[in-house]
Amino acid sequence: QVQLVESGGGSVQAGGSLRLSCAASGYFHSNNCMGWFRQVPGKAREGVAVIDRDINTDYADSVKGRFTISKDNSKNTLYLQMNSLKPEDTGMYYCAADFRHSGYGLGTPFDYWGQGTQVTVSS
Repeated sequence: QVQLVESGGGSVQAGGSLRLSCAASGYFHSNNCMGWFRQVPGKAREGVAVIDRDINTDYADSVKGRFTISKDNSKNTLYLQMNSLKPEDTGMYYCAADFRHSGYGLGTPFDYWGQGTQVTVSS
C-alpha cells in the first residue's frame, strides 16, 4: 500500500502564491507517475498537473505558465508551486500516484490518492 499526505493549502488573495507538498510513504518507489487534481463541490474532479517517471510534465491549460509541478524522489515528495493564483483556482487539491503507467499525462489512471488539502483564493 501507498499513503499520500498533502499539505501547504490555505487561504490567499488573488495574485498570491502557495506551494503544495505531497509526502508519500509505504510501498513507494521512484519509478512513479504523480499528479495533482482539484475538485470543487458540485463539479467533477479535474487534472491540474502530472509528472511521470521520465520527468515529462503535463498541465491543464488553465494553469499553464502559473503552476509548476516537481518531485524529489529522494524525499518521496511531490510539489506544486502555484503562482498568480486566481479565485477559480479554489478547490480541494489531491495528490495521486501510479506505478503502472507512463506517458498518459493528465489521462493517467492513478491508483493511489491522498485526502486532499484545501486552497481558497479570494478576489
